[in-house]
Amino acid sequence: MPPAPPSIAPPSAKQSLRLLGIDPGLRITGFGVIDTLGSKLSYVASGCIRTDEKMTLPERIGTIARGIAEIVATYSPAQSAIEEIFLNKNPWSTLLLGQARGAAIGALVSAGLPVAEYGTMQIKQAVVGHGRATKEQVQQMVRRLLHLPGDPSQDAADALACAIAHAHGGQGLGALSSAGRRKSGRLTTLATRTTRA
Repeated sequence: MPPAPPSIAPPSAKQSLRLLGIDPGLRITGFGVIDTLGSKLSYVASGCIRTDEKMTLPERIGTIARGIAEIVATYSPAQSAIEEIFLNKNPWSTLLLGQARGAAIGALVSAGLPVAEYGTMQIKQAVVGHGRATKEQVQQMVRRLLHLPGDPSQDAADALACAIAHAHGGQGLGALSSAGRRKSGRLTTLATRTTRA
């Protein structure tokens, strides 16, 4: 009886990539987790980290950082993306938003995640198809793209939209014209040097 031919292992299936999107805010920080496999997007989870306005600023920053760390530990994303700051008419509001965003980035980088940054118009362009889309339009497109039964909250939808934009490489349904504010997602990497006092 001739020996059986050597078995050939089937090619390994492509692995999905888990992405975490963050919509930073001092009062409410939205998060959205999706899996991407090729052009297929799958919803995993979304929600909000809320801070108590009666807390001190450091306490609120700590709440955001711990919340992000818990989300990373729970869902184990491979990459993350966060929305850039838009200039507010109120400089104090912009400053507070920047501190909340810094807390989120710090937590992501501390967890060893690469962090891509996308502008608001770039995210809207990637998800809706034009950079002037309303929040309601973003919610509706996020629901359609992820096959959700209803619209997610605005903060969660913005975070999911950020993750979707990252999954699409910041391009999505069409690239912003060169006359616009188009920027490729910048990558924030973990610094390896320690500064001594």
